Order: sequence, then structure tokens, then C-alpha cells
Amino acid sequence: MSDRVRINKLPTGIPGLDDVLGGGIPEFSLNLIAGAPGCGKTTLAHQILFANASPERKALYISVLGEPPIKMLRYQQQFSFFDASKIDESVRFLHLGDAAVTGNLAEVFDSIVREVERSSASIVVVDSFRAVVRSAPAERDSEPNLQSFMQKLALHLTSCEATTFLVGEYFEQEKNASNAVFTVADGIIWLYQSMERNSMVRKLQVAKVRGQEQIPGLHTVRISDRGISVFPRLPRPEEPGEHDVPAINPLDHRLSTGVTGLDEMLDGGIPAGYSVLVAGPSGAGKTVLSNQFILEGIKRGEPGVIAVFEKRPNDYLLTTPRGAEFKPLIAAGQLEILYLRPLDLSIDETMVAIREAVTRIGAKRAVIDSLSGLELALAPTFREDFRESLYRMMGALTASGVTIMATVELADSYDGLQFSPQGVAFLTDAIVMQRYIEIGGQLRRGMSVVKIRASGHSKDVQEYEITKDGMRMLADTLQHYDGLLTGSPRLRWAQPQAGSRETK
Repeated sequence: MSDRVRINKLPTGIPGLDDVLGGGIPEFSLNLIAGAPGCGKTTLAHQILFANASPERKALYISVLGEPPIKMLRYQQQFSFFDASKIDESVRFLHLGDAAVTGNLAEVFDSIVREVERSSASIVVVDSFRAVVRSAPAERDSEPNLQSFMQKLALHLTSCEATTFLVGEYFEQEKNASNAVFTVADGIIWLYQSMERNSMVRKLQVAKVRGQEQIPGLHTVRISDRGISVFPRLPRPEEPGEHDVPAINPLDHRLSTGVTGLDEMLDGGIPAGYSVLVAGPSGAGKTVLSNQFILEGIKRGEPGVIAVFEKRPNDYLLTTPRGAEFKPLIAAGQLEILYLRPLDLSIDETMVAIREAVTRIGAKRAVIDSLSGLELALAPTFREDFRESLYRMMGALTASGVTIMATVELADSYDGLQFSPQGVAFLTDAIVMQRYIEIGGQLRRGMSVVKIRASGHSKDVQEYEITKDGMRMLADTLQHYDGLLTGSPRLRWAQPQAGSRETK
């Protein structure tokens, strides 16, 4: 079999987009950047251009019938990716308004070809290419003319070894239409923005890219002062290294929660790489337990990350019981507290932020406090598929070798047993449930282990208390009671049999 032709890929300079594309933009390809006004098409094109332009790889940006370059650059230079030193040296801007006004496709083609050859450009952007198409005369043979124009343009730019981007205002209903531009293009990137209630969300889809595998579906996009960032909905797994050791059985390596009695209920601790859901009502001690889990890990040389949604980091440190202990750990790089509460948050942004924090400090443990706060922070459009998104996030994080503890607010209910709102309990590998129990006119707290995948665990409901030093399990205080989960416990005088264990 003959050797295959190797196609080089240009980095886009846009966080997350290379992963979605399958490694970058194929060199010498013809690409369409499409979407409605305001989606970020021009910004995306500029970001790719500045990421690749150099004295050896010159770039030409041709604007057609739109805003002149001086106005466009006035706004684009507000982004951090903009490099003024590249203007004229590596990046040249040209306004092609006069040629496009005539609507003569042959004249437009000649103008583009002439400028590409004159500048020896390796990267060419035509913005807005849709203006060229619209300016063409509406005659019966206009479609064949457009098809011929596109084929000639693609062939010539490829022969000039130029990677080309055509920017155009196309709408969703045109996506499946028969169109010469869509046919000839080697790659098509669609940008969207949608409004729901008072929330606005941007998304991106790679509809087509020849010769490489892209990540399917819609991916969240955010525009900030850094430019565009893309958050892939299915993060590409890390490539295994040649010296990687085989994966170990998580049941052979368990992590202590920092609460001795709870570790015993968990049959020795939380299996490494598992996701654990801590469900309970307000004030039951979910945050206290998650704090001890993180502190215990740091004591054992396992850095941790805490993602919070309801309080800013400083407020969290002031109100959480172990905040004073956290401050020196943050300074030492053993702990990072993430505050994830931008407007219209997405699960994908949350996942990327946590993974980046895990990588920065080499974290082995992570806490999400809480899933209830995360759901409230999401844009309405992402709440509709909260379970699916949460499933993807948990899978991506645990696949990176991190053990996750997530807290969730759960209203006490004595007429039915519920482990989580929205039915997300099955998404985690283990569940620890906290409940309030009224006995003898006192409000007491009980904890039980509902499940641990493939592992034995205690079936007892065990009382615990919260002290200034953290959570502490109280042994055998509830062993003589039945009906603890019904809200009407009954004293059982007979001594209970020795506790047994179950395997799930």
C-alpha cells in the first residue's frame, strides 16, 4: 500500500476549537464560517488569522461591501489576541467594495486572485462572502455562474497553497439547502446565538470537515476580552503515554473521607476515581463533610479543587467551617477554589474550568458544592438536559483520575424515599444520604450509605454530630429504633443483630 498523503493542520488559536475540529484546520482547505449577525463570525476569523500569521505565512483579510478595515480593526483590537505589530508586516487588510458593487463575479474573482498573488498570502479571509453572492445579478443562469465561480476560486486558492475562510451571513433554514458554497467548501463552521427568557447563549457546530473526525453536536461558545472560547460537549480523552501504568482496580485503592466512622460504613473509604453524591437537607452538614474530604486528601499529599456556585471564594472562606485552614493551603498551591457563576453558564464551561484547575495543581480530589447551585447558575436552555450534561461532566472528570464528591440539596420527605432531585442519583457511583431525625423532642442527624458500585457497605443509619473540629460519627445511638426514615421512629427494645453488609 502506498504512503498516505499527510495533511498539515493549522491551529486555530481558539481554546477548544481544535479539539472540536479533530486537530485544527486542514492546510490549503477552503472553509465557510457561517451564521446570523452577531454570532461572532468576524471575531472567529480574526482570531484564527492572528494565531497563524507570520512573516513566513502572510495573511490577507478582504472585506466586501461591509465595514471598512479601519472601523473593523477599531473593535477587534479590544481583544487580547490582536497583535498590532503584525499589521502590514504579516497581516494585510483590503476593502473590495468597488469590485463587488458591480455584481460581476468574474471581476470579483480577478480582484481576489490579483491581491492573493501580489501579497503571496498563505491565509485568506473574505468577509462577507455572502455579499459577493448577493451582489451577483439574479438571472436564470446565476446558479451555474456561482458554481463555476466557487470551483475556480477553490482551485486557484488551493494551487496558491492558501488556506481560505469565507465569512457569510447564512441562517439555519439555509443549512440544508442546495448551495454551491456548501458543496465546494472543505469545512463548514456554523455559529448560533439564541435567546430564552432573558438568557442569551452562543453555540458552534462543525457541520463539515474533510479528511478528519470532528466532535459532533453543538458546543457552547463564549466571547470575552480574550476573544472566542469553545467548550466541547464531549472532551477528547488524553492520549495514553508510552510509560503509563495499567489502570488499577478502584476498589483496591480507597480514599478516606476524614470521618473515621463514615470510612467504616463505606467499607474502607471511597474507591479512587469514583463519583460520590452527598444528599441532604439544608444545614445537614454536606459542606462540612466535603471540606473534611478535601482536607484529608491534602494531608495525604492529594491536592484538591472545590467548585462553588452560590458564594464568591472570599465569602466561602468566611462562612465554611474550615475556611481558616484553607487559606494557607491555597497559598501553597495545594487547594484551588473555583467560583463559577458567569451569566448563562453551561455544563461544558464548568467541566473545562474544573479540569483546567485539576491540571494546574495536580488535584486528586474535587468537590462540586453544590449541584443545586450549579443548576440555578445554568442558562435555561441547559437546564432542559441537565441529567445528560451532568452525566457527561461526571464521566469526563472521573476519567481523568479524579475522585469527585458532589453535594445536592434535598428536602426531607417522610412519605417517600428520594435520593436526589431531577433523578440524577443513578449518575454517581456512590450515594451518602443525610437526614434529620426527631427523637425525644430533639432534632438529631442520621447518615446512611445508599450504594457503592461493586462494593459492600454498611446498611445502618448512624447518628452524627457537627463540632468545631468537623463531623463526628456517634456509634450505636440509633440501633434500637425502627422507622427512622419515616419521621416516626419507634423504640425497639430487643437488641439488634450484628450488622450485616450488602454488595451492590
